[in-house]
Amino acid sequence: MAGRRGILCAAVILALASGAPALAQSDAVNVYTYREPGLIQPLLDRFTEETGIRTNVLFAADGLIERVAAEGELSPADVIVTVDIGNLANAKELGITQAIAGETLARVPDQYHDPDGQWVALSLRARVFYASVDRVTETALTYEDIAGPEWKGRLCTRSGLHAYNIGLIATRIAHWGVEQTRDWLTGVRDNLNHAPTGADRDQVKAIFDGSCDLAIGNTYYMGLMLTNDAEPEQKEWAASARIIYPDADGDGTQVNLSGAVVAKYAPNKANADKLVAFLLSDEAQHLYASGNYEFPVVESVEPSELVASWGVLTADTTPMVEIAAHRKEAAALVDETRFDEGPQD
Repeated sequence: MAGRRGILCAAVILALASGAPALAQSDAVNVYTYREPGLIQPLLDRFTEETGIRTNVLFAADGLIERVAAEGELSPADVIVTVDIGNLANAKELGITQAIAGETLARVPDQYHDPDGQWVALSLRARVFYASVDRVTETALTYEDIAGPEWKGRLCTRSGLHAYNIGLIATRIAHWGVEQTRDWLTGVRDNLNHAPTGADRDQVKAIFDGSCDLAIGNTYYMGLMLTNDAEPEQKEWAASARIIYPDADGDGTQVNLSGAVVAKYAPNKANADKLVAFLLSDEAQHLYASGNYEFPVVESVEPSELVASWGVLTADTTPMVEIAAHRKEAAALVDETRFDEGPQD
């Protein structure tokens, strides 16, 4: 987080402390991001090459949206790039966003941007099943299926309270309502091999180790593992599993997103608009697809060759704002069912 990438630090503190206008620079745009620098920096570098506009980047794993709210009118943030619909909805609820240009929003399907234009998706990630190559014969499954008795002791996943699983549960509430989703979540809990633990890559390792046969995870982790030359053991984990897109012939596979907002008090508003528009250009969408193994949100752009080899994604079309509206109910169900304690019968 240092050096030529221009990460905001002392300059931000000085601007806030002095009460001076926050980093208004005609040749720069200030980006607060939850996305790891390694994932987003190639896109920002390309943006600078094309426009001459420098990008000052502040990365943090959490707390950036709350930070912008606390900074108020003195915030140096121009654009906030984040993962998960919950973060985008939270930014809007806190009143730290402003409308994105209509021509930019028009690049993506309606369900992938805020009806009021306060946020827009940049890429999609699907919540799928990792299936053991050796021990799972099924080629098509639904989310409902994994609560069935045939999967007793064969499932694994990360915490139900993680944003990725909350999004999945919230989508089931949108389709089924709270009561049916509670029953389903209870069945999934009791089919787990062990209490939820680790992250999505750990679930693939559990398949490799034989601890479980089917796991819930995001597609792009499979791409990251299959191409991980620095940790070749992850290639072995990934080779032990294949991807099944749940509900491919029904409601469609649940997707979440990465997205962006233009900050309410952006000191470099024109540059912020240019950056968001660039991130939704065909060029940037191809970079997302090839570098991060995510799905482009612009429909005319194809996924990478590796992602395409896993099959065709039929995405659930439930509007993201509806999924966001059910997140509190989803978290309450995780607590009520004691999902993170694992099997209870």
